[in-house]
Amino acid sequence: MYTSAKPYFYGTGRRKSSVARVRVYPGSGSITINGKDIDQYFGLETLKLIINQPFEVTGTMGKFDIVANVNGGGMSGQAGAIRHGVARALLLADETFRAPLKKAGFLMRDPRMKERKKYGLKAARRAPQFSKR
Repeated sequence: MYTSAKPYFYGTGRRKSSVARVRVYPGSGSITINGKDIDQYFGLETLKLIINQPFEVTGTMGKFDIVANVNGGGMSGQAGAIRHGVARALLLADETFRAPLKKAGFLMRDPRMKERKKYGLKAARRAPQFSKR
């Protein structure tokens, strides 16, 4: 595993109720999430593509290693949070990446969250079933 002696770039990513703490090291392109390889952690290929999007946009595919700790939410939210964290960390690595990352929308946090349940209702907006008698 990586030690703190090795220099890295840090980014915090968030999406829905997921929070990802991402460290980006100069390296060969390995991705470790919560101590597991990306192939073990994410089953779907689309989620792996989401995480690699910032590298494709900046043209740095295979030049950085990712070590991410992510918690909360589901798989899709966690993948989005990691992408957000990677984009923020790449920005610290090279400020010239700002324009392509911003244009692709990777620096913006996706604010959509689940609406809270209100009292007197079954869900956020779902009313109890009406009964005439």
